[in-house]
Amino acid sequence: MSQNPAAVSFSLNGRTYDVPARPIAVICLDGSADEYLDVALSRGRMPNLHRIAREGYRGFARGAMPSFTNVNNSSIVTGVPPSVHGIGGNFFYDTASGREVMMNSASFLRAETIFPSAQRAGRKVAVVTAKEKLRDIFASGLISLGGIAFSSEKANQAQVATHGIEAVEALVGPTPPIYSGSASVYVLRAGVKLLEAGRADFLYLSTTDFMQHKYAPEAPAVVDFYAELDDAIGDLLGMGAVVGITADHGMNAKQKADGSPNVIYLETELTKQFGEGFRVILPITDPYVVHHGALGSFAQVHLPEALAATAGGVQQILDWLLVQPGVTEALPRATAARLMELPPDRMGDLVVCSGRNVVLGRTPEHHDLKALEGGLRSHGGRYEEMVPFLVSEPLQPSYLTRAQGDPRNFDIFDFTCNGTTASR
Repeated sequence: MSQNPAAVSFSLNGRTYDVPARPIAVICLDGSADEYLDVALSRGRMPNLHRIAREGYRGFARGAMPSFTNVNNSSIVTGVPPSVHGIGGNFFYDTASGREVMMNSASFLRAETIFPSAQRAGRKVAVVTAKEKLRDIFASGLISLGGIAFSSEKANQAQVATHGIEAVEALVGPTPPIYSGSASVYVLRAGVKLLEAGRADFLYLSTTDFMQHKYAPEAPAVVDFYAELDDAIGDLLGMGAVVGITADHGMNAKQKADGSPNVIYLETELTKQFGEGFRVILPITDPYVVHHGALGSFAQVHLPEALAATAGGVQQILDWLLVQPGVTEALPRATAARLMELPPDRMGDLVVCSGRNVVLGRTPEHHDLKALEGGLRSHGGRYEEMVPFLVSEPLQPSYLTRAQGDPRNFDIFDFTCNGTTASR
């Protein structure tokens, strides 16, 4: 094991981080509703997580809305909500260019991530993500400073010039398939190897939610998966790391009693009721269609110009939406931007959320449900907003008070660096 790093201090996005002279490892367990931890813990399969809950802190935090991957990972690594960092979905409609755009590039970020500041302060920063779509966001400004950022999805393609590291497979093992639990376990194992080799002492490890999309919390396969994650967490603890754990979002079954997807095809229904010209944007959309088929519980709605131009027309649509079975929220842009802390220039005219067991789609033709493996489990709405929040060390009194209030998942670096009895 390498020598403990030096304590450092730096400020970013309105926060000051006083990092202790210990390795730091923050983990985002993608899609980890607390039920997954509860089941694995109750079966004795996560002894290291049990140790964290007993000796440190275990509670809940509120994630950013919509409860999607890009939104929440961007919030976690900047420490600010989407209204500040600018990424309000995996996907949005750029009205200026008339294009539907994937927000998987650092060019969309409006706030710097924590990583370059930590690297400049003297820490050895490494970011490992399962999904390649996040790597560019995480790597922004880091590689040129000597940091490391790569994905388990394309570990075999990492190069020093672009990733800060090469020969990842020699260090960690063969690149795993992205549609597997191994893709997530690899992320944590890579963190262990980097720490063990002295290549890093400030880690962000972000997994993928393939297993949570595929399995309910009590499924034996997902319990085994969490046991593997726990082994790696134990290794990080064993090397003296202060470990913070949260999630980007939870996960729920979105099915009818017969097991078929419980979908409201919003664009179809709006067109049927009010006529042509609606554009429904599903910000869950990303390259990983096997996970969710681009079906989630949050949608942005761009209205036909004639309806959008009149307050009466907008209110008529809102009133209609709010009485539709399965719709739980329908808000105009300004209200949704304020309540959900979203960037208004990257939103539709309306925001719509659906219930715990309901997803929103565009049209039946837009979604290939054959791509889904088994039943549909997904996220994006309020019912996936609350996520686990754990820190391996006891919290200082002021942070314990905050934890018992309304902590956010994007407070996790603050709590891990500043909030424990390990902090200076």
